[in-house]
Order: sequence, then structure tokens, then C-alpha cells
Amino acid sequence: MTAVPLSYRIVGRHRETADTVTLDLEPTGDSLGPFEPGQFAMVYAFGIGEIPVSVSRMAKERLTHTIRAVGAVSRALCGLPTGASVGVRGPFGTGWDTVAAQGHDLLVVGGGIGLAPLRPLIHTVLARPHTYGRLNVLAGARTPDDLLYRDEFPAWEQTFGAVTVDRSTGDWTGRVGVVTTLLDEAHFTPADTTAFVCGPEVMIRATARSLIHRGVRADRVRVSLERNMRCATGHCGHCQLGPLLLCRDGPVLPYDLAEPLLTVREL
Repeated sequence: MTAVPLSYRIVGRHRETADTVTLDLEPTGDSLGPFEPGQFAMVYAFGIGEIPVSVSRMAKERLTHTIRAVGAVSRALCGLPTGASVGVRGPFGTGWDTVAAQGHDLLVVGGGIGLAPLRPLIHTVLARPHTYGRLNVLAGARTPDDLLYRDEFPAWEQTFGAVTVDRSTGDWTGRVGVVTTLLDEAHFTPADTTAFVCGPEVMIRATARSLIHRGVRADRVRVSLERNMRCATGHCGHCQLGPLLLCRDGPVLPYDLAEPLLTVREL
């Protein structure tokens, strides 16, 4: 981990949706240490600022980030061409803990851009299929045009995969509804399941409660939370959630720890 950004060059650029871009980065000199699925980096657009972005693919020294243009920094990063340079700090935060999940059925539930931090986890499981139980990938988005990584869905459906959208558009013939409606179709044994959930906070709460109601242990429901991260080193306090600093103690937390904090509106 470093407090000074290292220089990375954009070597690949893929537009996922109208407002979301995936950037492949490679170091121009020294590289950062290895990232775990679920961890994030601070990505710096020179002259604009930096934001936390989860890693959406890992391959040796290459980092891949999927970024949605919602503010000044993210818009600047999404607008950079191949060959441009950015600064990167990291790795930061807690990961999905794929080791503790070994031998369990897995439920991976992503909503919108929340699918990006889950993607390295899916790749890890698919690369070691005999290490885990049944894999279920459930993805939701606002519309079909907002779905990420659509070309990867066939590979994710090796055991069970399903996609739903809140609102149908164009020639969409798939499911319509919130992502929790897909749980009834998934293949898992609740008492022996680990779940990984990322997306809008309201979706995280609804999904976690539904899983616990079905018999999944709260401490085996892992959620990735988002707050305003500035320093990423636990010093500025901007990402505080009750007694926790999410850049240091999160962003991935077991739901039995996160639930009492998420029920307090002031947090």
C-alpha cells in the first residue's frame, strides 16, 4: 500500500453502457502489490482528483476498473483515451474472503455497477470449480442497456445464472423485476451457503434479509458498502460508519456486523 499514486497507463478501453467504461491499466514503472477480489484502489485523474474504484479484473500487474461517470473525477476518467496516464494507489480494504467460502454453495448477487467488484470473485470461482459448491450468479440492472459484462453471462451460467431488469426496453424478452425475485430459482443449500452482495444499499438490505429468511447465516452474507472515501488509509474519517472506517474495516463486511449500522438513518 502506498500513499503516493504510481503511474499507470490505459492500455485498453471498453464502453460497457452509455455512462460506464472499463479501463485496463498497466504500470509505467513500479507496480502496486497484488489485489484480492473485493478490494479497491484510489484512481487519480491528473488535475481533477481521485476516487475509490474496485478492481473488476486481475491479471498479473494489469488492473481493470469499471467506472460509471457520476461526478467530476469519474467523468474525467471515463473520458480518457487509450495511452493516457492515471495515478493509482492501493490495494485498500477487505476482500470477499474466497478462502472461507471454500466448500460452500455460493450466491453472487450484483445490482447495477455493484456487479463490477463481484466479477473477480466470479472469475476466481470459475477457475477453481472443484474448490467450491454450486455457483449462482444473479444480476440486476435498471434497464437492459444498463447491464454490464453481457458477453460473460454464458460462462457464468455453468451452474446457475440469471439476469433481471427493473424496466424492459427495446426487444428485451428476459426477466423483469427486482433481483431478489431470482432467489427462488437459484440452486443452493441455505445452511451451507456463503453469499456475496453488492449494489445500491436498499438492494443490499433487501437481498440480505431475504437470504437470512431463507436460512443463510447472517455472518455468511458478505456485503460491500459504499461511503465517501477520501484518504483510503483510515485517517480522514469521511467514510465512517458508526465505529467503522470502511476504507480500512470494509468495504466488505459480514451482514451481522453491517445490519445494525445500516438501520440507523444518521449513519
